[in-house]
Amino acid sequence: MTLPPNVHDAEPIPAAAREAIDALMQSGDLFRYTAPEDAPVALLEQEFAELIGCKYALAVSSCSAALFLSLKALGLPRDARVLIPGFTFAAVPSSVVHADCIPVLCEVGENYRIDIADFEARLDQDISAVIISHMRGHTSDMDAIMALCAARDIPVIEDAAHSLGTTWNGQNIGTIGRVGCFSFQSYKMINAGEGGILVTDDADLVARAVIMSGAYEHNWQKHKGPRGENTPDLAEAFAKWQNQLPLYNLRMSNLSAAVIRPQLPELARRVRDGLKNHDYVADRLNAAPYFDVPAPLAPERRAPDSIQFNLVGMNEEEIKAFAKSAAEKGVKVQVFGLSTDNARAFWNWQFLSDLPELPQTRAMLMKACDVRLPVRLTKAELDITVDILLAAANETMGRAAA
Repeated sequence: MTLPPNVHDAEPIPAAAREAIDALMQSGDLFRYTAPEDAPVALLEQEFAELIGCKYALAVSSCSAALFLSLKALGLPRDARVLIPGFTFAAVPSSVVHADCIPVLCEVGENYRIDIADFEARLDQDISAVIISHMRGHTSDMDAIMALCAARDIPVIEDAAHSLGTTWNGQNIGTIGRVGCFSFQSYKMINAGEGGILVTDDADLVARAVIMSGAYEHNWQKHKGPRGENTPDLAEAFAKWQNQLPLYNLRMSNLSAAVIRPQLPELARRVRDGLKNHDYVADRLNAAPYFDVPAPLAPERRAPDSIQFNLVGMNEEEIKAFAKSAAEKGVKVQVFGLSTDNARAFWNWQFLSDLPELPQTRAMLMKACDVRLPVRLTKAELDITVDILLAAANETMGRAAA
């Protein structure tokens, strides 16, 4: 019997990271502000900003922390309304709530992308800011979104937790809006277990975020601009906001940065391998009658490490039977809407006081499936995965026909 691949383990952490960690363990210097300069976190920020194509980066404890700080750094008033997609992870509306703002949800289509007509209609409902979640790496129409928001002078935050390495018209996702937020959690393209980073070209915004992240007293002086330089606009912004903002202490440790930095040079290869694997599996699934893998929008070049597909011609009981059959054969299929506690199903965000009904998004989530495809998988392992999915679908629908 051929065993299904292990999709839980990530790629090994590079040897350079282990060496850097050992040096930190010997010194005990884990706090980012102990060293006068060139701490691992500071170097990570400079390297990431250069890699992604932004002036400034701030490494923090998680992408959720980055989203929260982005909202606070925008200086939004209490109860400001923030428009977010109805298909995202619970951390996104949670960050809005933590920032003392109100999440407003918009519809998402069968291709997992924002419904632009619904987005535009809700944009005129006293919206102060927008968070665009490139959920599972699927990019919505950023040209339309940015034009609509620019016309209303509404700032855009990109939740690019799943989109490191994705481009839109050749530009890195996360650099299109006012600020972009990325994740280094284990199931992302770069793995530190936990961690996040925000990027921006706005000196005033990053200065506010740096101070609120926990740069108390004069530790903000250890944050630099492009190429490690002290730019006048950044220095002016820090001087303006020193002692004026609360501290939330969301810093990243040197230990996390030491794990992340050696993985940055691996990103281009991981993106290439992940896209190749994804598209190979997508082509095989789309050739079968029970699967639909939505195509990317034309300007988008994806960086996937998982695959999402809609089940075609199955009712709810058949979808449950398909997922059960695939699991028994060794492939876990997450159906976003068929779980009592799935954090990606908006009706489970019961911490929100006014949950809307989003019929289009709900219908999509009830048949949308998620399967991990780590970039390290071989073609043989991909074939095993697809064969199991096809067998589960054929078995399910064969029983239904009988």
